[in-house]
Amino acid sequence: MPEGTPRPMSCETDDMLLIHQVFRREFRLAGPMVRHVDAGNTAQAARVATYLAEIVTALHHHHHNEDEILWDTLVDRSPGCALHVGQMKAQHAAVSDLLDRVEEIIPAWTPAADAESRERLAAALDAVSSALDTHLGQEEEVILPVAAMSLSQAEWDRLGEAGMASVPRNRLLVQLGYILEDATPEQRSMVLAHVPLPARVLYRLTGRRQYEKEIRTLRAPV
Repeated sequence: MPEGTPRPMSCETDDMLLIHQVFRREFRLAGPMVRHVDAGNTAQAARVATYLAEIVTALHHHHHNEDEILWDTLVDRSPGCALHVGQMKAQHAAVSDLLDRVEEIIPAWTPAADAESRERLAAALDAVSSALDTHLGQEEEVILPVAAMSLSQAEWDRLGEAGMASVPRNRLLVQLGYILEDATPEQRSMVLAHVPLPARVLYRLTGRRQYEKEIRTLRAPV
């Protein structure tokens, strides 16, 4: 490379695959989780509703961060990606509409845990899951390779930082459990390398147990 020529930028985007894995799994399980709440079991409905609100909010934040941080920079660096970025934006809008539908039904279902609202909510969650499978698969196929060659690591890391900033502090250790749940040993090492030592110790002491208790409570019937 001639002296003075800017070095091409690149970054590692594998962390996004792990986040996508979490969203795929949680929304795939969400519909069955709702269907397994017995009619009239308002206590379990409230627990499930609280978790649904959390993952819906998390997905809204995730897509908002991509809209704000990723798309314009990606098109500026790789104009040939503009068509795919346009598709990503359209898919985000469609998923957002589906999430809004979920948010409308949750308060209708929770107070009485009735069967009719339960099925409407489960069906709405199934629709989110199906849309996510299509969207995330396409993003992994056509967007991540371009991002890996077009952005610096610092620019890419802004997405992760924005995602972490949106998680309530009292949920950080539990959310770490969800991220690590299906992680390969390599992915686990990658994640934990970015977690400060005191937080890793707290996760081993308390966070992992909190996460395991939570998924037993939510998923046991499923």
